[in-house]
Formats: sequence, structure tokens, C-alpha cells
Amino acid sequence: MKLYVGVTDFDWFHFLSARRGLDELNFWQPGGNHQFQALRPGEPFLFKLHSPRNRIVGGGVFAYATILPVSLAWEAFGDKNGANSLAEMRSRLAHYRRAVEDPQLDYRIGCIMLEQPFFLEERDWIEVPANWSPNIVQGKTYDSAESEGKLLWQRVLLAAGARALGEVQRLPGEPLVAAEARYGSPTLVLPRLGQGSFRVIVTDAYDRRCSVTGERTLPVLQAAHIKPFASGGPHDPCNGLLLRSDLHTLFDRGYVTVTPELRVEVSRRIREEFENGRDYYKLHGTALREPARRHWIPSREYLDWHATRVFKG
Repeated sequence: MKLYVGVTDFDWFHFLSARRGLDELNFWQPGGNHQFQALRPGEPFLFKLHSPRNRIVGGGVFAYATILPVSLAWEAFGDKNGANSLAEMRSRLAHYRRAVEDPQLDYRIGCIMLEQPFFLEERDWIEVPANWSPNIVQGKTYDSAESEGKLLWQRVLLAAGARALGEVQRLPGEPLVAAEARYGSPTLVLPRLGQGSFRVIVTDAYDRRCSVTGERTLPVLQAAHIKPFASGGPHDPCNGLLLRSDLHTLFDRGYVTVTPELRVEVSRRIREEFENGRDYYKLHGTALREPARRHWIPSREYLDWHATRVFKG
């Protein structure tokens, strides 16, 4: 298992550590030039403060990384970006870039989505590994099978407690136990996504294009749950569709559905109730644009649920 130690500032850490019950957060990077690729989903991502504090102070379970316009990062995560407002986030971004803020520019930023975040009390802050260089700007990867990585992981478990990290540190054949137990090779468990991560992953899954029309105007595209979260549907890409905002509304209200064969169906009720719908009936029977990865294809179970419980027929 790999671990990554990412460098961040105290203001970001202090803002988020004061919040209770966080299920996810966005560890963003101001450059927006390189997509983070150091970890697999389910591996630990740790936070280290800038010097002079220079300690590891928390972390989370890595879920996904991408590059986003700052506006979309804010819409997806809000203050889970570590700022009170989009204006404050943009101001910090300009500061890190050492540039004058341009209100017309939708900056691109690197986004690292973390689930089950935890924050250490100051008395539990962890010293950086002995081989950490002061010249490191963004972060460094460690391997839990090697001495420095293994020692770091042990210190994290002791400081945070096993349950703070969810199931990422479960040892083969063992229940989830306290950090004082023996150490071994962890078994990775894919993290449970929050709403913001769901939105971003579904957006990327369909190549930032409406899954029905192919529309690419990002501000009008929305990640729709097939089975709503309130009805027991998970924040899982296979329970999601990227839809133009009007189609999202029609889908949620049962005027549009997608069959298990991934074909669009439009209800006759649009014509009956609104004496209109010509543009929507053109979509009837069209094939859904499939997501980039097979494991993101909409679940037949959730599509059946929508067709039988929501669609007006």
C-alpha cells in the first residue's frame, strides 16, 4: 500500500479541523497543470503543514483526482474546500499563484477528493519521516512495505485510532482493530463517496458531456442520482447520470427515464400535461452515451427502480 504526504497551509487545516462530521473534502492544488496520480482509490493521503509547524496533522482516504474549474470545485464541495466562500477561495488561489486576481477567469485547479477525513489534536501531530526533504513543495509518496512508510503508517494508526481511517487499514483475516495490534499489509477498501465526490466523478465519467444529448456546456450539466440518496440510493457513479439541467428535472419528476438497455424513454405525459415536448420526444429511443469505464455503467438495479417507481410511462 502506498501513502502520500501532501503539503498544505495552516489556514486550510484550521478551517476544516474546526468542523465536525465531515464526510469528504477537496484537497486542492493551485497550479492546475498536473493531475494527481500517486495513489489508488482507498489508499491514505496525509496532510503536512508548512514550516515552521512541519508536522503531519491529519488525512483521509483517497477517492479520485481531476482538474476542475474553481467554480465547479466550489459548487461540488462548498466550504469543504477549506474556505468560507468562493471569493475567499479565489483570493487564496491568486495568492498561491502570486498573481493579481482576475474576476473573469475561472481558474483550473488540481482537485484531490478525500473521504473520511480526520484531524489530529496538536499533541498527536506526527513528525515527518527522517528522509523528508525541506525542498519538497507538493508532497511525497511512501510505501508501507518499506521501513519509512511502515513506521509512518504505524504512527498514523496510533495517533488517529484505527476507526478514524475507516477500513483502509484492515489487516487480512482480521476485524477492524485498534492500532496497538500487530501491523501487516492493509487490504484496500474503496471509500464510500460523499455528494461532492459523486458529482465530480459522474461529470468526468461522461467526459463532461450530457449522457443523453452530448451537450458540453459545463455550467448546465448536473450529476443526477438514478435512485435518489433520500430513497437509499448511494453516491456511486453506477447510480449516476450526467444530464443537462432540464433533463435532470424531467428525470427526477418521472417524465424521462433510461431503460436497462440504456435507451432513453420520454413519457407521453409531457404532451398530455403541457401540450408540448417536441424537442424531448426527439430523444425517445436514443442510446445513452456510455461512461468511460465499464464499472461506471448505470446499474440495471437502479434503472429498474427508476422505471417502476418514478417514470410516469
